Amino acid sequence: MTEILNLDDLKRRMEGALNAFSQDLAGLRTGRASANMIDQITVDAYGSKMPIEQVGTISIPEPRTISIQVWDKGLVISVEKSIQESGLGLNPQTDGQLVRIPVPELNEERRQELIKIAGKYSEQSRVSIRNIRRDGMDIIKAMEKNSEIGKDESVSLSSNVQDLTDDYIVVNKKSGIVTHIAPGNYSGTLQNGLYYEYPELSKVPRTCLLYTSDAADE
Repeated sequence: MTEILNLDDLKRRMEGALNAFSQDLAGLRTGRASANMIDQITVDAYGSKMPIEQVGTISIPEPRTISIQVWDKGLVISVEKSIQESGLGLNPQTDGQLVRIPVPELNEERRQELIKIAGKYSEQSRVSIRNIRRDGMDIIKAMEKNSEIGKDESVSLSSNVQDLTDDYIVVNKKSGIVTHIAPGNYSGTLQNGLYYEYPELSKVPRTCLLYTSDAADE
């Protein structure tokens, strides 16, 4: 029997992707140290990948320093390497089993670096949600192919999946629409629209938009 479409399951998975995106961004909103900055980092430990908080005690001894007291001396190098390769622009300093992570000052260079990281997180989340959408559409196609549902029901279910997707994609961007405010594009952008609907966003130094284009695969 063909797998049955479960919209609640798709919603749960999309919610998980959005929550992961929010967690990724949590550590990028300020120049101050926060455990959230590294909670997505995994460490090679005991033959598997482990969340960094499961290999040591994380603390914030100073406003711009994260410390990790690694429990197993044999994992110190792995912890240090995982931080260096996280793409967060952090450079750990090791003293025995204590790993200190200075948080770079939030100057213009660091701000641009964080914007790039946020863009990477946005793309990862967008792809995750689109993949979940595709899973739902594939189930619907299989159900119709096996005559378990008719054409009208297939269209209706596909519409439900797309509506659900739109709930988790901030903007469904049509081709030709400019996304961000920039020199030469000061009005009529998606960013203008968000500022109109959500005035509080205008206080954010740089708005990162998560969107899908109308070229998405069916």
